[in-house]
Amino acid sequence: MADYHFVYKDVEGSSTQWDDIQRKLGNLPPKEPAFKPPPFTPNPDSDSIPKDKDWIDSKNEDELQDLEDDFDDDRFLEEYRKKRLAEIKETAKILRFGSVIPISGSDFIREVSQAPSDVWVVVILYKEGISDCGLLMQSIEELAVRYSATKFVKIISTDCIPNYPDRNLPTLLVYNNGAVKGNYVGLHSFGRRCTPEGVAFVLCQSDPVLNDGSSTNEKSREAVIAGVQKRFIEKIVADHEEDDDGSSSD
Repeated sequence: MADYHFVYKDVEGSSTQWDDIQRKLGNLPPKEPAFKPPPFTPNPDSDSIPKDKDWIDSKNEDELQDLEDDFDDDRFLEEYRKKRLAEIKETAKILRFGSVIPISGSDFIREVSQAPSDVWVVVILYKEGISDCGLLMQSIEELAVRYSATKFVKIISTDCIPNYPDRNLPTLLVYNNGAVKGNYVGLHSFGRRCTPEGVAFVLCQSDPVLNDGSSTNEKSREAVIAGVQKRFIEKIVADHEEDDDGSSSD
């Protein structure tokens, strides 16, 4: 005669009333907590996540490049992917520079002559202790922040050109596509008062040297000149109002 042995297994984590009494008396070890699986978090690369505009917005430039063939059957998402990729590239271009970069003679070819063809480079030759250099440098530093898609570099004059005369300082050189496009010797090149607006106006007389990234090269020259004129008029009005306030208080 077969001997059937049944083992009853309760729900995991549960206990009998008798076990609870024995634990209170210290005859049994504390009950282990019931197992709880960690909360579900979907895999970012899971196919369950809907591929929509928000999903595309979460991708960086490299990830968007890798998705080039993913939307062959969805024209809208493919167009949105291209648009988003262009926006990221444009933002990177706008934020490319934004300050005056110090370079040495050994850096010149790499940083200036070999700069990308779509980048205008403004080089200031200077020496410490020459007051005119300090005045022009103040304007250049302000322009570098304002026009962050233009590359501004500074180099000690004799590191760039051996035996370059101090009487020619400061000197501005403008490069594009490996060629010199402008050469401005001395502070007098920028008028009686060296201001950021005056320097910007001179630099953009013939070429779209200055660019904040919001305009194409064809439009940047006109945009810069219009902006310079607007700021120049605003400055004249502000100076006039200060003079009137000073006169009325006497």
